[in-house]
Amino acid sequence: MGTAIVWLVDAIVTLLIWMIIASAILSWLFAFDVINHRNRFVNQLSSFLDAVTSPLLAPFRRVIPPLGGMDISPIVLLLLLNFGRILFFQTLARPLVTLLG
Repeated sequence: MGTAIVWLVDAIVTLLIWMIIASAILSWLFAFDVINHRNRFVNQLSSFLDAVTSPLLAPFRRVIPPLGGMDISPIVLLLLLNFGRILFFQTLARPLVTLLG
């Protein structure tokens, strides 16, 4: 039971990390006009990734101004998610696994 909870938390955080990376790459591809919103699949993918990542990035975007036109809030969020994952494994996951088995 304990390992399942740890796995689920790790899987969710990992998915969020990959969605943030994909959203950032997609925004760069839009900015450099490599791809455009007229492609239906790309537009749906972009809408989905924005819907998932925007609520997470919004608090950071309010505090961190763009630096030279570049938004660094995804980088800050990625660092915090990785820090939270490490903190979770070191402080909560090990005792949870030993307690619940």
